[in-house]
Amino acid sequence: MDKKNALRAGAVTAGTTLMMLLMTSPALALTRDDGDDPAPGLSIAQTLGLFVATPIILFLVIAGLVMVGDKSRKPQNQS
Repeated sequence: MDKKNALRAGAVTAGTTLMMLLMTSPALALTRDDGDDPAPGLSIAQTLGLFVATPIILFLVIAGLVMVGDKSRKPQNQS
């Protein structure tokens, strides 16, 4: 009975996703609107710095602050 329910759930999910994809209209991003002023594109180095290096650095800083805060507490004796 579990296989039947799993198959039914998968079919419903796949059907719903397919219908949503078919019914969405394209964004029409190629058509410029009045007042549209796109910025110049990013270079490869800027893109990697913004989307790869910055999150890694932020993660390391936050993890370091958590580790420093955790080590500053003295362990309590449990006797």
